Amino acid sequence: MPFSLHQGDALAVLSGLPDGCVDSVITDPPYNSGGRTAKERTTRSAKQKYTSADAKNDLADFTGENMDQRSYAFWLTQIMTEAHRLTKTGGTALLFTDWRQLPTTTDAIQAAGWLWRGVLAWHKPQARPQKGRFTQNCEFIVWASKGPIDGSRNPVYLPGMYSASQPSGAQRRHITQKPVEVMRELVKISPEGGTVLDFCAGSGSTGVAALLEGRDFIGVEKTEHYASIAADRLTETIRETLTQDDVDLSG
Repeated sequence: MPFSLHQGDALAVLSGLPDGCVDSVITDPPYNSGGRTAKERTTRSAKQKYTSADAKNDLADFTGENMDQRSYAFWLTQIMTEAHRLTKTGGTALLFTDWRQLPTTTDAIQAAGWLWRGVLAWHKPQARPQKGRFTQNCEFIVWASKGPIDGSRNPVYLPGMYSASQPSGAQRRHITQKPVEVMRELVKISPEGGTVLDFCAGSGSTGVAALLEGRDFIGVEKTEHYASIAADRLTETIRETLTQDDVDLSG
C-alpha cells in the first residue's frame, strides 16, 4: 500500500519509525490560538474557536487545542525534532500556522534543527470582512529544510501564494480542513515517488493530495473519529486512481 495510517499520539508513533524514512513533513498542527485573550485561547474547545454557532455541519471536536504559547512552542519543538530525524537530508518541512503563532512556529522549527526557508501564504477568498479593520483572510505555511536542497533532485518551480476556500457542506469533514487543491501543490515539494509525513493528519487531506500526486504517505491522527474518516478517504483515493494496468498487475 502506498500509505500507512496510525491512530495514536504523534510523539509515540514517530518514535517508532526509522531514521530517514520520509522526504517531506507537511502538517497542520493545532494552532492553540483563536481568541483575543489567553483565557479564550486556552479554555475553549477547537469547535468553539473555529466554527460559528450557526454552522450546519456537526463536526467532531479534537484535542490538543488548549496549550498556552510556551507549552505549544515546547511541544512543537519536541515533535519537529523527532520529524527531523525521520526526514532524509535535503528533505523539507511545511507547517501551517496563523498570524498569532507565526513567530512561535518559526522559533520552534529552527530550535528543532531545521533550516528555515520562508513563509508561504494561503489566501481564503470567502473570509468574513471586518468593519474598520483589515480582513484576516490568510493563514501561513512556514517551510524549512534539513540542510541544503538539491534542486536537481526535484526540479519544480512552486508558487509562494495559494488561493482556495475551505471545503464546505458535505465536503467539509474536519473543523480545520484544508483544501485538497492547495495540498496537491504543496506535496510537490516532495520528489515524485517520495514519502510525505503528516503527524496531525485530521481527515486525511494531505494524504489524499500525496496519493493523487504520486507520492506515498504516512499519517498519524490522535482522534479516533478523524482517523476513521482519513482511512476511508485514503482508501477511496487509491480506488479512484487505480489504472487498468494496476488492476491487471495485481491480478
